[in-house]
Amino acid sequence: MPHSKSPLFDSVPSFSFEFFPPKTKEGASALLDTIVKLQDFHPSFVSITYGAGGSSRELTRRVVTDIQSRGIPTVPHLTCVGHSEEELEQILEGYIKTGARAILALRGDEPQQRNQDISKDNFHHAYELVRFIRQWEEKQKLPYKLSIGVAGFPEGHPDTRNRIREMDHLKAKLDEGADYICTQLFFDNHAFFDYRDRCRFMGIDQPIIAGIMPVTSIRGLNRMAELSAGTNFPARLLKAMFRAGGDRNAIERVGISYASNQCAELLDEDVDGIHFYTLNKSKATLEIYNNLGINNYYDIDRLHKLNQFYNS
Repeated sequence: MPHSKSPLFDSVPSFSFEFFPPKTKEGASALLDTIVKLQDFHPSFVSITYGAGGSSRELTRRVVTDIQSRGIPTVPHLTCVGHSEEELEQILEGYIKTGARAILALRGDEPQQRNQDISKDNFHHAYELVRFIRQWEEKQKLPYKLSIGVAGFPEGHPDTRNRIREMDHLKAKLDEGADYICTQLFFDNHAFFDYRDRCRFMGIDQPIIAGIMPVTSIRGLNRMAELSAGTNFPARLLKAMFRAGGDRNAIERVGISYASNQCAELLDEDVDGIHFYTLNKSKATLEIYNNLGINNYYDIDRLHKLNQFYNS
């Protein structure tokens, strides 16, 4: 299926943030504070994560509604593992009602309950979900075309050892109608540039957004290593982190400096966009923006186009 340019990328490079639904009142308050601070940067969009098997479905919808009400284009995640077609239709309808006009389509992690058999599920791969969304969209006769994003893995998907086959899987998602790729976090820009070159060689011309997460603590570093299996932590980053000698403020400065340099190089090499994994915190992202010298990324024409898209 040929793709059309998503209105999320009327301006390149795009800048976007990812949040997760908070589970407590304190977490909700902290997220609101973060959103208010980052809203001044007029992000291209923000994405909202979605728990394994839909464990945070209602929380996700609530956050999407809140952020949409602030006029910020919102991209909720949608995972297909553990869901029936009927459930996915209900979720899509719910997102549309909140005002969302974009989806990040993911396979998702397998449910943690060992007694849940997913072998008979309707969906096992993200390309099937993209196809389903496009078919549902056509059946609904929507007056607009949803923007669909999919995940990319510059350093390889942990479940696919064959890197050539992995690129075939990525292309399948885009051939089914996905509009852009948002990558897993990475710390080695060379891996991203190689990945981008391989995508272009495969005939993939959709935008590829670089996923960036600044390391702000040793604990956070270990957590990232657990969550992003296969991600390479370059020696220069590790050396700089441990030179800080356990000083929390120094470690945070190192992480922000490293991410700032990453982003600067990506921008110099004409990256399509940068997606910040914020962990619902604003400080690191704000400082990276300041380090990059990004001033008032505000485009009134782009905003008018997005408002037409999201209000249709």
